[in-house]
Amino acid sequence: MKAIILARVSDEKQDSNEAQVMRVTDYIRNKNLEVWKTYEIKESSTQGNRKQFKEIIKEIENSKEPIALVADTVDRIQRSFRDSITLDDLRKAGKLTIHFYRENLVLHKESNSSELIRWDMAVMFARSYVLQLSDNVKRKLEAMKKNGQWITKPPIGYKSVYPTEADKERRKRSDIIPDPETSHLIKKMFELYASGTSVELLAEKLGKMGLNGTKNKKPIRPNVVYKCLTNPFYYGEMQSNGRTYPHKYQPLISRQLFFKCRQKMADYHKKPFAYGSKPFALKGLLKCANPACGCTISGERHENRFVYYSCTNYKNVHPKKIYINENELLAPLKKVIAGLQIPEDKIKKTIADLREINESKNKFYEESAAALRKEHDEFERKINRLFDLLTEGTIDKDMFSKKIKEYKDQQYLIEEKIKQFTIADESFYLNVNMLLHIVKKASLVFENSEPESKRQILSFLLQNCELDEKKLNFTLKKPFDGLLLSQRYPSQRGRRDLNP
Repeated sequence: MKAIILARVSDEKQDSNEAQVMRVTDYIRNKNLEVWKTYEIKESSTQGNRKQFKEIIKEIENSKEPIALVADTVDRIQRSFRDSITLDDLRKAGKLTIHFYRENLVLHKESNSSELIRWDMAVMFARSYVLQLSDNVKRKLEAMKKNGQWITKPPIGYKSVYPTEADKERRKRSDIIPDPETSHLIKKMFELYASGTSVELLAEKLGKMGLNGTKNKKPIRPNVVYKCLTNPFYYGEMQSNGRTYPHKYQPLISRQLFFKCRQKMADYHKKPFAYGSKPFALKGLLKCANPACGCTISGERHENRFVYYSCTNYKNVHPKKIYINENELLAPLKKVIAGLQIPEDKIKKTIADLREINESKNKFYEESAAALRKEHDEFERKINRLFDLLTEGTIDKDMFSKKIKEYKDQQYLIEEKIKQFTIADESFYLNVNMLLHIVKKASLVFENSEPESKRQILSFLLQNCELDEKKLNFTLKKPFDGLLLSQRYPSQRGRRDLNP
């Protein structure tokens, strides 16, 4: 019978293929078998798709005569029952005889139950060995992560340190440090994004500055930039299998800067659709009034002088496009804006009322901010207490790291709330300034504004703007609806049923 010798190693530390072939060759000579082919393969028996092993199986399947597959031990052929199915089918068909040299086991078409059970037991022990190795590796990796050690390739901006070339070949690093060539560019990435630069523009800028995102030294791409911006490794924490661990390496940015960028990402997804750059006064403010349509009303320039609006008709509801001149649409709006203008004495009264509102607002702000600072200080006391518990040995490092992260996250959220109060405070003054600016010289301000400024004023005043063929429907936002009503009907200031 023709014989195939199979020798396999998955690691250079294991018994060499040459030694396996030497032992099996003597065995084949004693069994009066003829060596047909010898396969010395280097692959795992449990990972990947075992390409070289499948080539041997294909040789056996294509052979017109029975083949003897000879291996040093069972685990050189297989370490799982997955391969037993294929081998057993060939054995039952009489196309394969399997020889395991060290186990002194030969499996053929007429093998009895005792021999087959011996085969299954050998596979089970081989699989048990693999599982124990896997458990040991998992325990080691978990211990490394809890100790703050990163177990894979460091992210862009860092590099691995190897004491010797031999250590580098064995991938046995001693430390991870900031890469002097790229770490400053990573810092720049976070700073620019926090200031409002988009991911696409960041990728373009950083690419020109020499930041590479791949092994082939190609300029960094937007998806790699996004991955960096969402990686907590840069401020001192690492993520692995859904868990977060503090690491022991030097951070490139502060925790505050990282979460500021995350907030920018969250705000980006909340932003409304960015309309085209053409300066039209009603750009993005109008919808089609037809319930079956509801599409955007878009503007376009005719003869490079006139602006006309029409429904995009995306749903093909309208049989034809109906165009209406921008001046016709603005005419009723100008009348409403003119009606908002109020005398100087009423403006003074309004300013006095706003001062009262501002005083109440300031009091609320101070009380809220004080409560938040008190809560922030309470978490700081808890953090100090944690250090005492750690030094006393009352809690371990895992509990300490977990609670520190929890308290720091809470402090960061409180700091963000305080910032939001400041932003709201600034927004109040801006809106008041806009309000007084409009009501004092409403018509003059609107007439002398550029199209984009007109659009901002209209978006500040109007809501629910719809175009019903050539008829414009809209309502005024509060408090402008009441302001216009009081101008028209001074004795009915309490009414709010204005229909412009």
